[in-house]
Amino acid sequence: MTWVVVDGRTLSYGDVVAVAHHGAQVALADGVLPHLVRERAVVDDVVDRQVPTYGLTTGLGARSSYALPRTELDAFSVRTVRGRANAVGDPLPAPVVRAALLARINGLAGGGSGVRPEIVRLLVDLLNARVHPVIPEVGSIGASDLCQMAHVGLVVIGEGGAEWAGEVLDGATALRRAGLASARLGPKDGHVLCSASPLAAGIGALALHEACALLALAQAVTALTYEGFRANTSPLDARVLALRPAPGQSRAASELLALLTGGELTDPHNARRVQDPVSLRCAAQVHGAGYAALEFADAALAPELNGCGDNPVVLTSAGDDPEVPGGAGDIVSSGNFHTPALALAFDTLALALTQTAAVSAERMRRLLDPAVSGLPANLSPYGPERSGFAPLVKTAQALVAEIRMLSAPVCVDPRQGADAVEDDSTNAALGARRLTTMLGRLRQLLAVEAVVAAQAVDLAAPAALGRGPEFLHRAIRKLVPTLNDDRPHGVDVETVSRDILGSDDVRSTLNALAGEAT
Repeated sequence: MTWVVVDGRTLSYGDVVAVAHHGAQVALADGVLPHLVRERAVVDDVVDRQVPTYGLTTGLGARSSYALPRTELDAFSVRTVRGRANAVGDPLPAPVVRAALLARINGLAGGGSGVRPEIVRLLVDLLNARVHPVIPEVGSIGASDLCQMAHVGLVVIGEGGAEWAGEVLDGATALRRAGLASARLGPKDGHVLCSASPLAAGIGALALHEACALLALAQAVTALTYEGFRANTSPLDARVLALRPAPGQSRAASELLALLTGGELTDPHNARRVQDPVSLRCAAQVHGAGYAALEFADAALAPELNGCGDNPVVLTSAGDDPEVPGGAGDIVSSGNFHTPALALAFDTLALALTQTAAVSAERMRRLLDPAVSGLPANLSPYGPERSGFAPLVKTAQALVAEIRMLSAPVCVDPRQGADAVEDDSTNAALGARRLTTMLGRLRQLLAVEAVVAAQAVDLAAPAALGRGPEFLHRAIRKLVPTLNDDRPHGVDVETVSRDILGSDDVRSTLNALAGEAT
């Protein structure tokens, strides 16, 4: 059994994937609970001294000036959860829920929330027992994922709904069947359960992990197209790229050359043309921009995944020094819940993926044009009397159209929350969620190009293929035969998308080949 140890500072995207998709178990690092106990003592001290503190001894949002009676604080926590569980739409898939839970647990483990330690332990137990709160897909505007994470809070108090063992149950029943008990919420706990942006962080971590894999696959598929087209690799020359070192392009170029090692194309003198179409000639620039967008997204997401997004935050005096009495510290207003950089990074990545999609579709079209590719029309060995791959162009264009539609920026939408208080938000969770759909469509589009490129390689019949294209071509031909007469291509595209481009083993092998120095 795989375990992911959570300390609030070192959670990786691979850890999120392991918990979300592969069922890894979660454990809290040794120092987490003692630190949470010290933070909770600060909360209790503020409550006892009746210090006006947002969301703890006062109301929330536009009601922040309203002082709450001491006897109402526990009930206010419960009402906070119930009153914000307002998300709608289809339930989020279990892997997304698991990613969000893990992100929230990690954020709490790092400190700053002041939550009761029992709440964190229960969230860990939910993950490990595979009790997945039902979270509708629409409800966050990026000012924390309040209206969606409140549905997690409902299950914590034995309400709402949860999926367990393949069955959707009411929260209390799901907890009971899993051998768990609901929690009692104290002051601030309800607000903590709804706060921060764990959906944006969790979905974002899954999306960045997949986007990194798909950019590597785009490189491999491009290399296969190079072989079928007999492309000119002089634009990949490091000396050329050094004259204008655009972000990411040198990395992309070196990977393409590494994939092509072992074939004839690493020597530009073996190219068929002096200058190729932009979709081939400038693949390194486009994919390099994708790598740059990924780096930006990583810089924005890493602190969200491994930081405290609460407001207010709890600060303990002298950290965890045992000489400092419990309860010593402050509760301070915070803007850490706001995620403009994260939302902007998701928008930027969406645009970069759209660029990658656009050139993939164009490379595929160039292979079908005999005037440009030097191959039979539509890659049919029978010539114009057969359709060949021509109708597949429409599928590629439809995929690009959908990807382009989803790339519309969401971080600049006009929005407002509580009157005169919450007057800006980011749509970060929406920005992350649409990436999931975009990535699925991009993988299908790359499968289209791969199927067509494999046919081009068959017809071009080069004496030797580069190691990357040779591996990918062999993998495709094990599942998809060469096209002779016309046949449906959709099933071939789906097979390549699912069983080859979606294969961890294929991805690992291609990554290794791309990483080999030329």
